[in-house]
Order: sequence, then C-alpha cells, then structure tokens
Amino acid sequence: MKIIVCIKQVPNTTDVKIDPKTNTLIREGVESIINPFDMYAIEEAIRLKERLKDTVEATTACLTMGPPQAESSLREALSMGIDEAVLISDRAFAGSDTWATSYTLAETIRSLGDYLLILCGKQASDGDTAQVGPGIAAHLDLPQITFIRKIEQISKENIVAERLMEYGYDVISSPLPAVITVVKEINEPRLPSLKGKMRAKKAEVKKVVKADLPFNDKFIGLDGSPTIVNKIFSPPKKEPGHVFQEHEIDQGLDVIIKTLRGQNII
Repeated sequence: MKIIVCIKQVPNTTDVKIDPKTNTLIREGVESIINPFDMYAIEEAIRLKERLKDTVEATTACLTMGPPQAESSLREALSMGIDEAVLISDRAFAGSDTWATSYTLAETIRSLGDYLLILCGKQASDGDTAQVGPGIAAHLDLPQITFIRKIEQISKENIVAERLMEYGYDVISSPLPAVITVVKEINEPRLPSLKGKMRAKKAEVKKVVKADLPFNDKFIGLDGSPTIVNKIFSPPKKEPGHVFQEHEIDQGLDVIIKTLRGQNII
C-alpha cells in the first residue's frame, strides 16, 4: 500500500513576477524550493512507513505538478527517504487554479491505486489557500482531516489524529484511506544523508503528461480553472505617520483638526 505525499515547488523569493496576460505567477527562471509545509508532510510519510512496518507493507510516493524544473524538488524528497517520485508536467496543465490542480493530482493518485493515506502540507506559501488537500479529498470522495499536529494512532483501517485549533486541538478518528494536511508542529524534517543524495541522483522520476491518463479537458489547466483573477497588483506603500507634539491639549486638538480638514478627512 502507498503513503502518498503531494508537494509543490514554490518561489524562494518575495519578488515574484506576474504574467500580465494570464495573471498567474511566472515560475520559469525563478529559484524555487519545496513549499515549507510540504517538508513536514514528507517527513511524516517516511515516519509512518517505519511505524507501520510490522503490520502494513507500505511504500512512500511523492507527487508534484509543475514545470520540468520541479523534478529537483522530487529528488530532494527522494534524498530524504521517499521511495518513488512522480512529476506531472504538461503545458496543458499550466495556469491551473486550486480546483484544477487538485483534480489533476487526484486523477494521478487514482491511477497509482492501492493508497492508504495521502498527505499534504496545510497550505502553500505562494497562494496560502489551503484548498488543494481538501480538493483532492473531494475529487477522490475520501474523508479528510486538516491541520494535523500529531497522529496518535494509525492502522490499515483507521487513523486517530489531533487537529490543531485556535484554542487547543480536536481528536478526530477517520477510516482509511483518507487525506490529511499537516502543520509544522507535527515533526522536524530530517536533513538528507549523503547516501540519500546519491540514491536520489540516480533514481528514476516517473513523468506523467496529459496523454497518459483520461483527464477531462474541462477540469485542467487555465481553461478548466473556475477561479478568475481580474486584476493583480502590489499594494501601495503606506505613507509615514505624523506625530503631533503640542504641549497644550486644546492647542494640539486644533492642529490635528486643521490637518485632517486640510486632507479632506473630516
């Protein structure tokens, strides 16, 4: 059975550029990293495989959808201890919103078959929507638990986990297979070993293109994305505040009122 991790390669910079025609991020030529929250999902998948070894014969697989350069992130996951990697890359998938992305990932996961658990980071640092994990669960018609900080119990049939809340946590039980999203409190991601890096360098990364699976054209890429970005822009810089230093209260109030009236605020 497979423990599957879905990761995303995100820009390693705050100076992102936007395509003015599509209103999507320009990723080509930008230094990228694995989405930080996805690192915790990778680590937890590796730990769960070890945890289940006496009862379940499990393997780990890492999936990502993106341009060819996203293969480097998959090799990093392999160097940490993931068993196999799958890159979903085709121009037909470009411009996907969270709905189209979760659909494409779900159909690829469906083709892998025999999965026990699907893990995602709670959200991506470039979009912050936290929608792809739940979207995968919806497309595969699976139960989901989001914002997991600890997996208390897991077997072939069931998982019990702590879901982080604003003022504490919930303990939730779910049948498997299921989709979970994790937060940083769940573990501390390991550093790749030299042996792991050598293995990852030689490992095969499976490629999936549109023609490989029966994707519905209505649900993929920019045309299959119901989310429409009408306009995107950087917010204007805030003007510095003004400090009024008047010794007398009445005099100070007069100055403030005069200033606000001069700016047509009152």
